[in-house]
Amino acid sequence: MRHAHIDSFLPQAARALARGPVAVIMAEDLVEVESTLSHHRAAGFRQTVLLAPPELALAPGVESDPALHRIDHPVREQDALVRAVNMLIAAAPGGTWFYYGYNAEYLFHPFCETRNVRELISFHVEERRDAMLAYVVDLYAGDLGRFPDAVDRDGAYLDRTGYYALARRSPEGEIMERQLDFFGGIRWRFEEHVPRPRRRIDRIALFRSQPGLQLRPDFTFNLEEYNTYACPWHHSLTAAVASFRTAKALKLNPGSTYDIPSFWWHNSVPFEWKSEQLMRLGLMEPGQWF
Repeated sequence: MRHAHIDSFLPQAARALARGPVAVIMAEDLVEVESTLSHHRAAGFRQTVLLAPPELALAPGVESDPALHRIDHPVREQDALVRAVNMLIAAAPGGTWFYYGYNAEYLFHPFCETRNVRELISFHVEERRDAMLAYVVDLYAGDLGRFPDAVDRDGAYLDRTGYYALARRSPEGEIMERQLDFFGGIRWRFEEHVPRPRRRIDRIALFRSQPGLQLRPDFTFNLEEYNTYACPWHHSLTAAVASFRTAKALKLNPGSTYDIPSFWWHNSVPFEWKSEQLMRLGLMEPGQWF
């Protein structure tokens, strides 16, 4: 069903989103929207909220999906996704699991080829975890001459090295327990074109709603335990979001596009679209996941 504004969807959100988990996808532009929706539907999300510009045209079979709730949304406004997610948290039943991301971003988790996201969440709940850290792994086209927007699903590359973490500190300068700031990918290699607040690649992308929970503009939450990478007693599951978003932005931005003739370097490798590759490269953690 299509809604002209998020306010028209919120009164029915509790009923519409009762059968989670829910994927919230914001289409910043018209690139790879349907492949993004298809990927997350196949991953096991029962409901999808699509925040999209009014001019987006979807195939009739996609538009008519009863599990798709399309909302016309001012996607180019600052923090448009964050504001929408917070409104959905407040309107959905408590305990609803959400994922949020953008078009041309694809969620992966350990062994996702044989275990769906509902099984992942069930295991995570048994570990007494209410949120899951994800690393946003930059994808990019190997040939920008053929793909000037840097998006090529069939010829996608990622960096196999160059990732690192720094201790996260509170506003008072104290080191925060089980929290780190992660960096790497093309945001690191081309950091002169990326504002400092946007250089991190960590995102709390999967979480369970509760009263008072708020997503912050830096993709962390107002409840600090949600922002931890692991529980106190052992390593926890983490996920990965394979994302063309940064590459697309760098090539479409007039201030950076002419400085970047190619994203390829000696540590570029083809993306295999498999969880095993991401685990092998240390870009997500299976924890105690069996």
